[in-house]
Amino acid sequence: MNHTKGGLVIFTANSHPSSREMGKRIAERLGVELGKVQVYQEANRETRVQVQESVRGKDVFVIQTVSKDVNTTIMEMLILVYACRTSCARSITGVLPYFPYSKQCKMRKRGSIVTKLIASMMCKAGLTHLITMDLHQKEIQGFFNIPVDNLRASPFLLQYIQEEIPDYRNAVIVAKSPASAKRAQSFAERLRLGIAVIHGEAQDAESDQVDGRHSPPTVKTTGAIHPSMDIPLLIPKEKPPITVVGDVGGRIAIIVDDIIDDVDSFVAAAETLKERGAYKIFVMATHGILSSEAPRFIEESAIDEVVVTNTIPHELQKLQCPKIKTVDISMILSEAIRRIHNGESMSYLFRNIGVDD
Repeated sequence: MNHTKGGLVIFTANSHPSSREMGKRIAERLGVELGKVQVYQEANRETRVQVQESVRGKDVFVIQTVSKDVNTTIMEMLILVYACRTSCARSITGVLPYFPYSKQCKMRKRGSIVTKLIASMMCKAGLTHLITMDLHQKEIQGFFNIPVDNLRASPFLLQYIQEEIPDYRNAVIVAKSPASAKRAQSFAERLRLGIAVIHGEAQDAESDQVDGRHSPPTVKTTGAIHPSMDIPLLIPKEKPPITVVGDVGGRIAIIVDDIIDDVDSFVAAAETLKERGAYKIFVMATHGILSSEAPRFIEESAIDEVVVTNTIPHELQKLQCPKIKTVDISMILSEAIRRIHNGESMSYLFRNIGVDD
């Protein structure tokens, strides 16, 4: 049954099979067929896009999941969006469950804010609206000059905890670092559970001493600064010993975060929780990037189960590690598309979500 008004076209921009699978699920829920488009790589690795049906005066939704080749993924998206724009589409909405380069949303040393660059490129290509999920930082929405709907995966993960963890009432929600404490607090308050925070884990190994910030040398010279000015130096950070704030003894520990990519910090957190008496350890995250040797490390670790959503394809990782479980979030994406196309309010999808969620 078609649940939308006419003039809706759904394209999958990614040549990766998982994107087409996500697109098919969304199209089935909406009762429409996927739009006809060819996306492929030329022999010289250039991306070629051929839209094979008319989009003039229609609402186009471009679904793109991020494959291992992130840069190709971005180019496919940009070229398809631009093709729809030059074909006189009425509106073009990008559906990126995981926004690429979202970790590079802050200035670090002499780097750049790459997330801002990607946002500008998408707007310039012709995007008029963006649907995404659990941005690494909510402030990324400010990089766009178009509407952005940052959906949440937490209702699906909370449902998984309640339905798939029989003794979840004996669980404690864990933040593997103080930075993820707000997310852990949100889960704990909704499940009426306690919270624990791990403090003192290994920090970024980068050192300010080697990047040139201390050049010229910090030795006082008579001509460099005014004699009356004595600029205080910031005291360097020192990593404290690992501590767990909160009781996890005899409990199920559920570590929550938005992204699980390099799993070293999760494995270290699991070992710490095991030493403190946790008898079962789960990891819950929205985006399961699971790069490199992550599946093997998880399989060999104290982690009992890793639960992620299908915002990013990870079928290969699941074959390598049976501990990885998937939660389908295509339902909320299809509902967001339906509401935007029909001109309905999106507030229903954000009910009970606070400023800090």
